[in-house]
Amino acid sequence: MYSFESRVRYSEVDYNGKIRFDSVLNYFQDCSFFHSEEAKVGIEYLSAKKLFWVLVSWQIKVERYAEYGERIQVGTWPYNFRSFFGYRNYQMKDAAGKVLAYADSLWVLLDLESQRPCRPTVEMMQAYELKPPLRMESLSRKLKVEKELEHKDSFLVHKFHLDTNHHVNNGKYILMAQEYLPGQFEIGTMRAEYKKSAVLNDVIYPSVAAEPGKVTVILGNKEHEPYAIVELEEKK
Repeated sequence: MYSFESRVRYSEVDYNGKIRFDSVLNYFQDCSFFHSEEAKVGIEYLSAKKLFWVLVSWQIKVERYAEYGERIQVGTWPYNFRSFFGYRNYQMKDAAGKVLAYADSLWVLLDLESQRPCRPTVEMMQAYELKPPLRMESLSRKLKVEKELEHKDSFLVHKFHLDTNHHVNNGKYILMAQEYLPGQFEIGTMRAEYKKSAVLNDVIYPSVAAEPGKVTVILGNKEHEPYAIVELEEKK
């Protein structure tokens, strides 16, 4: 397992002084990138091979939101490679070693030129040590919306939404979806399914299905074909 220690920064907390959900997600995402860099199969390696990993789905559970200044440890490990898919878990712990949040994720490796899935290289397979998966509730990676949708105002994809692949970063979709939560809604579980990548100057057309304790947001194009679907359940 790869891990690093940190403290919850002021820039990462909400008006209650607790770490924001998007900050938890960013810690997880950063941890996996740090892991790849440590294993020497990171951004530079992938760029040279004209490869890139794309997130297919997230499942994140928050037990407790850490507070401003609190010391935390963030860890990640891959637990399976299957064809062109990679499976990865995450944990965030407090100073006493108690789990604050944990996650499961599915990634697909793509060829930059063909935009088609491809198998990891031998170096990539050898770089990572597989560990057993987390014991956590396994929810479907396919999100279905059965409630009536309310269409919201569209908005443009800006430069600050993009990552090194020049696509909207997966965490930005979650921030977009959080805009449609009611006041005082604290996220307990988040699931996200990524369908295709939005790029600079694309227009996002959001549609929202709200029910007690759960909000599902479809972030799609003009034809309402989804870039991403995000399901947010209230913390109990």
